Order: sequence, then C-alpha cells, then structure tokens
Amino acid sequence: MFATIYLPNFYLQAATRHQPELRAKPMALIEGHERKPVIIQLNEAAEKTGIRKGMTPSQALARCLRVVIKTRAQMQEKSMQEILIRYAFTLSPFVEASAPGICTTQFTDNRNLSEKLSRVIQHLAECEIRAQGAIAPTPDTSFLAAHLARPVLQVEDAKEFLALLPIETLGTYSTALC
Repeated sequence: MFATIYLPNFYLQAATRHQPELRAKPMALIEGHERKPVIIQLNEAAEKTGIRKGMTPSQALARCLRVVIKTRAQMQEKSMQEILIRYAFTLSPFVEASAPGICTTQFTDNRNLSEKLSRVIQHLAECEIRAQGAIAPTPDTSFLAAHLARPVLQVEDAKEFLALLPIETLGTYSTALC
C-alpha cells in the first residue's frame, strides 16, 4: 500500500503560513522574479470573486479590491517541504518527495494505516500546515485520492475508485503525475 500526503496550494500556504488572519480573505500568489507577474495560485475565496490563474495583479484587483497578493516565499517553501518529508518518514522508510508539497510513501507495515496517516496530518496541522492524504494500492491512485481526501481517504480497490471519478478529475490532477 502507498500513501500520498498532499499540501493544497503549497506555494500560497508557504507564503502565508504564519498569518492565519489572512486565510479567510481572498488571496493570490505571484512569482516575484517575473517581468510581468501573473497569478500562479489562489485560494477558494479569491476564485469566488472571479480571479483566475494567469491574471495580472491589476486584473485581480479589478475583480476584488480586498484581494491580498503575495509573492512566493522560497525559504518558507523549503522549510515546509522539509517538515513534510520528516513526517512522511514517520510512516515508512520508503519516501519520495514527488513534487513540491507532495510526498509518497510505501508502507512496510499495513496495520492501522488510516490511523497512522491521520496522526501525520494532525502533526502537520499543529505546525500550521494544511494537509490531506490518501492510502491506496498504487502510488498514482493514492495521489489522485489525496486530492479528494478530507482530510484522509483510504482506497481498497483502485479500479472501483477510479471508475467512479469524473473524467475531468483525471485531467485536472494527471499533469502532476508526469
């Protein structure tokens, strides 16, 4: 069995990790080093106001004057990734940092998997890191399930789980699998 731990909006979380007062506000994130910065991540509150990825900060502000626009914080991203990896290693010695904000582990002991993963998700929350995770028979299935977990999902039958997913879901998350 495999587990994937996923940190939604990883770059945005890193930029605002120690600013809980901003979580309920519309927020967007830009790459600070670009000549013409565009939004690369945003939270649900910003999406509801009509802001989309690829917009410029001025376009976002035209849709919502309350939007908080932050730049990427690479040192905080590195710190969060290290914390994620450290907690992933508490599950198993077989850990892969699959992508920024995503870790996949292969279990060597299949007992109480949901309980173990829930504990890791809780520890991350105590570090002010929002995470969700999934357990499945294959790494790709655990990856897809982690995006849908609230906060933990265990999939026993990968074929059955995948058959129930809308095709749009597969398209949305499959690009991160490559």
